[in-house]
Amino acid sequence: MRNSRLGLWIAAAVALALLVGGGIAWAVRSGPDKPSAAPTPVPPASAAPTTPPTTAPTTPPPSPGADITGPLDLLLVGVDTRVSIPDWQPHADAIMLLHVERGLKKAYLYSLPRDLRVTYDGGTHKITEAMSRGAGKQNPDVRKGYELLAKAVRDYTGIKEIQAGAILTFTGLARLTDQLGGVDLVIDQTVKSRHRRPDGSLRTLSGGDYIGPQAVYQPGRRHLSGWQAIDYARQRYGLPNGDYDRQRHQRQLVAALFDKALSRDLADDPAALEGIVGALGETLVYLGGRTPVEYAYALRGLTAKTITRVSLPGDSVSGSSGYLGERLTAEGKGFVTAVAQGRPAAYLASHPGLVDKG
Repeated sequence: MRNSRLGLWIAAAVALALLVGGGIAWAVRSGPDKPSAAPTPVPPASAAPTTPPTTAPTTPPPSPGADITGPLDLLLVGVDTRVSIPDWQPHADAIMLLHVERGLKKAYLYSLPRDLRVTYDGGTHKITEAMSRGAGKQNPDVRKGYELLAKAVRDYTGIKEIQAGAILTFTGLARLTDQLGGVDLVIDQTVKSRHRRPDGSLRTLSGGDYIGPQAVYQPGRRHLSGWQAIDYARQRYGLPNGDYDRQRHQRQLVAALFDKALSRDLADDPAALEGIVGALGETLVYLGGRTPVEYAYALRGLTAKTITRVSLPGDSVSGSSGYLGERLTAEGKGFVTAVAQGRPAAYLASHPGLVDKG
């Protein structure tokens, strides 16, 4: 199946819930105006007074998702479809987990390295390959790909259940960013694009590498359009810490989009909300037992300030054939274990260096 058709697989429900939860909650609570009741006729003065019938007060039903109390573990996957390479099989280029504490007032956003070596499909492989291995090469099935990836994540982390997940391509997230009016990021290091020219057009692929002028993102506070934000967040080559720097930039982008969505006050702007939903269009596919609206309502109390972004340190693994992948350090794996045991706050209190700065 060609990459143009892979776009139909994009699942953005959980990310949408995180970014515009307040707006979706607005849609749950609000509805079309009910027609006004007919005026009560006034009896003539000579008529005997009547006692109006007594009606019991009605209690509105609870909002969908009101029964969700947490804790929750949600999986966000960014897929590299390599639209410039025919028949490229999708890999999980970004794997982020959001752990929401019981009570749904505080959450932790952390990433697993794309080349993390984990056990699945009868062997030890890079976790990035789980999506394509599970989906299969003939008539790929994204749900099966997600299921294998989610199982690999559960087995590695010890998390018993992932309640919902979303898969996003770069194109879908860029459209969402543009619908929000772009995003403001504090860029922490010079980042040169491997994929884009300064005007946003794709660089030329030649001999397995890209050539031509590059877009460059300089340190400082910058306002980025959709293509710029996604381009910045997908770069790893040329960065001092490679994929670990990229993971930090991806978490930074998620938090910035969250802030931007809140600043738009979408709960009072249903037209803007509809535009954001429309930006995802046919790429919206939901993966989870509850609906996006339910999770949106449940997560309405979260803000960017109550989501702690966490970096998990790791190092490379080599063998006789060379580079094999990545593994988390004992400190990084310790946080993952702490999340599964329901004690991330206590772990970070004794390992404050894991918390992203800025």
